[in-house]
Amino acid sequence: MSAIGPLPATIGKFEVHGILGRGGMGTVYSAFDPTIQRPVAIKALIKRALDPDQAMNILDRFKREAQAAGRLMHPNIVQVYDYGESQEVAFIAMELVAGKTLHQRLLERRRYDFKQIGSLVEQLLSALEYAHQNGVIHQDIKPANILLTNDGRIKVTDFGIAHVESTRMIVNNEPLGTPHFMAPELINGETATPASDVYSAGTVAFELLTGQRAFSGTTAFVMRQVMDPEVKVTAPSQVDPRIVPELDEAVLKALAKRPAERFQNAAEFRLAFQRGIEATLRAVGDTVEAAPISAETTRNLSAAARLLRASVATGTAAAVPGREATAGTGAAQAPSAPVSSGPVSSAHKPRLLVVDDEERILNSLKALFRDDFHVFATSNCSHALRFVEKFHMHAIISDQRMPEMLGVELLRRAKITSPTSMRLLLTGYSDLNAIVGSINEGEIFRFINKPWNNRDLKQIVHEAVEIGLTVGERRVMRVDTAARQEMAVLVVDPSYELLRSVKEMLVGVCQIRHALDAESAMDRIDQYPVTIVLMDVEYTGAEGVALLKTLKHEKPDILSIVVTSASDSELMIELINQAQIFRFLNKPVNQQLVRSHLLAALERAQLLRESPELAKMYKPAPAKAVAGAPDAGLPVTPPAVVAAEAGS
Repeated sequence: MSAIGPLPATIGKFEVHGILGRGGMGTVYSAFDPTIQRPVAIKALIKRALDPDQAMNILDRFKREAQAAGRLMHPNIVQVYDYGESQEVAFIAMELVAGKTLHQRLLERRRYDFKQIGSLVEQLLSALEYAHQNGVIHQDIKPANILLTNDGRIKVTDFGIAHVESTRMIVNNEPLGTPHFMAPELINGETATPASDVYSAGTVAFELLTGQRAFSGTTAFVMRQVMDPEVKVTAPSQVDPRIVPELDEAVLKALAKRPAERFQNAAEFRLAFQRGIEATLRAVGDTVEAAPISAETTRNLSAAARLLRASVATGTAAAVPGREATAGTGAAQAPSAPVSSGPVSSAHKPRLLVVDDEERILNSLKALFRDDFHVFATSNCSHALRFVEKFHMHAIISDQRMPEMLGVELLRRAKITSPTSMRLLLTGYSDLNAIVGSINEGEIFRFINKPWNNRDLKQIVHEAVEIGLTVGERRVMRVDTAARQEMAVLVVDPSYELLRSVKEMLVGVCQIRHALDAESAMDRIDQYPVTIVLMDVEYTGAEGVALLKTLKHEKPDILSIVVTSASDSELMIELINQAQIFRFLNKPVNQQLVRSHLLAALERAQLLRESPELAKMYKPAPAKAVAGAPDAGLPVTPPAVVAAEAGS
């Protein structure tokens, strides 16, 4: 086999069908996996075609691409299936995407409208946020590495120079990447951060909005422009006057020369960019914005939700301000309740979004909740995310098995857009990866197993809406230094390995305490204030699990993060149901994820301090037997609801 020779019949186990493209790193083939019976793309390097002086660096970089992308599973990232190597060739087998690159589309003079640009940039930043949470920084985001499917979705590819767990990728003292899209610090050979990818995403957004690059000219000239702090990027509105200041500000902040002046993560850029797109659409008369809910209405809705939840629990009718009480068997209207002559307007009800691809389930849920909430229902995940963007949802219920994306992924995206919406996952099976992902990425409030009991389901949803109303649409600010230093992380680990890592990562951030086992951990908690418990349950065993359950009942404001290599879904569900675990960490522990989860826990602890009533709402309810048939909806034999209190 040669780099320009005849088409190989096979590469590894894969049957080669044709050539998709050639580049500086090798050849990409269309191929077929006879074992799984699916088409794939094969990215192959012919070893003897490589420069002998650079071969080891190139092959190492190529393997890093497989390692980095192989651990990422996201609908907007090209999935890597396999890596292989022989004496002649090294190759990566990956998802075959039908479509063209964004670079090709732009070369065709394709221009996108503001709605399309908003969707493309949202997908790109969602992919980057996920990659960063998993310790991977791309370092070469550009239109040529963004694939566009035929139905308008994007797939980010080429993690060949990915920044993995703080490893700097420099070859022969030269930075790897494309200067037109590279952050200044990378051209200068400095270590990449998520803000480096934010800069590159900003250059892509700029080109989509204006049809031209942020900096243009020869490679050397572009590098000088990027590195020179005095050379400013032209505001997009100078090219297209329809663009409003909010969108200008989002793009220019992403393209700040100093990393500290940019958005520090993709989620921040995504929210600012979407706000700018929505403002631009309003300015050109291309969208209708939902009317905001006043503080007084929110207070009334919160009181109504508490009454409704009480009525579900007791079986009596609740008198809701502004509407008639609904009489049940043996129930009487509360004499002091104000009574109206008709049903309350949907605009004055809490908002509930239900997402399921089965029409009968959607109809059942709409019928169950239409008297209490303004119910948005859809079987399309893209429509659901647009609902979340335009209308603040107090609670979201999503099925897990959806054709477009998994419910866990949908709720993860919803969390980025609307972090105060309470999220519930509806599922008919228990998949370990889905369970862990739903906690770590989607912060699911509860799991609801199919089939469900309507009475219990209403109780769960009303609790979720009550919390959503209490929190409101407030965004939690980053915890300041003084507040963090008052907080304490208790590391329960007899090996001291986890303790050493935490001390290195959080030195000067907050207090670090240590316990060897569950018994000494309880003594520590009784003696000193503790904000977060980080526990390796494989070392602490049943005593550690019992401690976590006890803590959530007695001290619900303490957040728990569990470390384990166990693949026991029953243990996971037990910890979620009865201990409301905030995050799970799988072994071997990724240091970036440990830090990310601990900082997220510190932010959540700040929210609980500011709103102590939320800690009481998150406290697990006593276990009770479920009896009887559902009062409406789907037939259940026998009824079952697994309520997983998570993300508290």
